[in-house]
Amino acid sequence: MVGRWTLLLLLLVAPAWGQTTHRIAEFQIALDRQLFSPGCIDDHVGTQTRAALRAWQVSRGEKVTGVFDEATADTLKLEAPAFIRYEITTNDFARIGRAPESWRERAEQESMPYQTALELVAEKFHASQRFIRALNPQIPWDSLNTPTNALVPNVATDTASCKAQEIRINLAQKWLTVYDGEGKLCAFFPCSIGRDKMKRPVGELQIVAVAPNPNYTFDPKVFPESPEAQAIGSKLIIPPGPNNPVGVLWLSIGRAPGSEGPPLTGYGIHGTPKPEEVGRTESHGCFRLANFNAERLLKMVTVGTPVIVEEE
Repeated sequence: MVGRWTLLLLLLVAPAWGQTTHRIAEFQIALDRQLFSPGCIDDHVGTQTRAALRAWQVSRGEKVTGVFDEATADTLKLEAPAFIRYEITTNDFARIGRAPESWRERAEQESMPYQTALELVAEKFHASQRFIRALNPQIPWDSLNTPTNALVPNVATDTASCKAQEIRINLAQKWLTVYDGEGKLCAFFPCSIGRDKMKRPVGELQIVAVAPNPNYTFDPKVFPESPEAQAIGSKLIIPPGPNNPVGVLWLSIGRAPGSEGPPLTGYGIHGTPKPEEVGRTESHGCFRLANFNAERLLKMVTVGTPVIVEEE
């Protein structure tokens, strides 16, 4: 199994192909469709795009360069248009509401919805909000409240070809990789990790429970740095929704049978209300994915799926 390889930060060259002015975005979309996520599609070359490309090259047995060159362009092809039109409807607007910052106010909500149409569209199509604005400069995003047609990345994905036999999380590189029953690397997702090294679980773990669209139990003990949390002094239940602190998914993880280490409680792989910060910020100990990647991972795993957490 190919699983332990080091990311070299190589500069990318501009691709020689592309039918739109958004050539880097086309490559990002092609990678994303094949389950090698560059993070939020933004039409820019960055660390996560380079890492996704290198992972894809490993999975295909290609020379691992991290460069969008002619050889890569010949293999990494778009089988469908890179961009499509999407109608923002009244059903979408019904999913928009208030997502307050205060813990007490969050607990009083019925849900933690998207706050704007821009946020909803960007997450739905795996893109940064800035890139969605760039694709649609004519749309008044800050005041939008009526049905509108928008240009968006075409990120339709089939996860059927990637059923997880094993998940690996690399703490140093901040990525999560999925391997199928033949030991083939079949998915790659950027992730955030715990900022406290002592709270990062390492070794042979497994998924012990699955909770789509979960609520979140706020415990002030987890946020000693927050004056607000310490003032509350008691646990609160934050309702489900994309702006819930753990996003749209909670995969609880524990020690694998026979593995060494103390029992794990309260650890998991989960989503986030801030997809553009994944891999760039650190959590309180868990492994955080963009909501759209968490939803795809959910389709690949079952209770009992091994999770190997490695330092390097």
